[in-house]
Amino acid sequence: MSITRPRGTNDFLPPETSKWQIVEAMLRQICYEFGYGEIRTPIFEDTELFARGVGSTTDIVQKEMYTFADQGDRSLTLRPENTAGVVRAYIENKLAAQTQPVKMFYIGPMFRYERPQAGRFRQFHQFGIELFGSSSPFADAEVIGLAWEFYNRLGIRGLELHINSVGCPNCRPGYRTALQNFIKPRYDELCDSCKTRFDKNPLRILDCKSPVCREICEGAPAMAENLCQDCAEHFAAVQKALDAAGIPYQIDHNLVRGLDYYTKTAFEILASGIGAQSAVCGGGRYDGLAEELGAVPTPGVGFALGMERIFTVLAAQGEDIEVSDYIDVYIATTPGGSGVTEAAFALNMDLRRAGIRSEQDLIGRSMKAQFKYADKVGARYVIIIGEEELANGQAQLRDMQDSSQSLLSINEIRKYLLER
Repeated sequence: MSITRPRGTNDFLPPETSKWQIVEAMLRQICYEFGYGEIRTPIFEDTELFARGVGSTTDIVQKEMYTFADQGDRSLTLRPENTAGVVRAYIENKLAAQTQPVKMFYIGPMFRYERPQAGRFRQFHQFGIELFGSSSPFADAEVIGLAWEFYNRLGIRGLELHINSVGCPNCRPGYRTALQNFIKPRYDELCDSCKTRFDKNPLRILDCKSPVCREICEGAPAMAENLCQDCAEHFAAVQKALDAAGIPYQIDHNLVRGLDYYTKTAFEILASGIGAQSAVCGGGRYDGLAEELGAVPTPGVGFALGMERIFTVLAAQGEDIEVSDYIDVYIATTPGGSGVTEAAFALNMDLRRAGIRSEQDLIGRSMKAQFKYADKVGARYVIIIGEEELANGQAQLRDMQDSSQSLLSINEIRKYLLER
């Protein structure tokens, strides 16, 4: 029986990984422009971090985490998301003592035990940003603006920004009661998960994908109608900021996001053409998360987007990321020539040190096969070294575009190529 990769995981091979690197470079560039620095946190954390940070009533904590006991009998969990880990790092490394706001981004793998399907994997990759130390609605708008700018630069079409306010500890209890009173007459029709949520976190019922639960919630009271003055003013200011920046949006009263730590602003970006899993980015404000993890109250806002989902959307929209796998130079050698292979290797390394992308034969191809390979990989130049050329300290340089050929000193080849 052959060993295969675990279910719900992927192998990413060249040249696909080159496309990932291009996207990652674009994300890093945008973060640089917006003033965000990279943070790298552990892939596994104390299980309690996610139980307290993500929320004990969420599907993630109840059903989807990869949790294990290490040799010291400590309960550890592969990170299912990274906001809680970044907040933990912010607290543990005393970043509150730095000039505020503190703005960070991350890129890396996350893990959730889900049923693998289109757009959902057990190991997946997220990019995210977190902004700490500002309660300004303009911080919310900046975070949203960074995500919106990225997808537009990438050329994804049919984008929709959905926003909502999920209130705060002051106004949410009243809304919880109003929502429970609305749903209660049809409680028995709820799915099993939503029956559990009814008492613990009824707002999550609005986010349920069950057709029956969605139908039950039609006409439910909107959180926007139950906001306290502070939340209402904050939400209005976020909208004004987005209007000023020319970022279109829709207010979605059923948008609550899937994690318990959100307060005030919540948002998602949706893209057309990828079916039911149309959300490509989601985030919001989480002013109570640091306090939940044992620190002083610290305002925070951020988002996460799935890297795999980017390529799903591009493929669905008939787009692709162009990757150049062409090489600059291929060094062809006479098979079996005394000292020829060593000289080719020395030249190959010299060209690479100069930043020239070059290759040479490593499997003993014939000269004809070497030229065929050079053409296949799109080499602009082929350097030909045989025993006769090596004896004179020279090599043939063929331009593959016009088939012209020159005899050059081996010591002059690097300079000649750099000038071109």
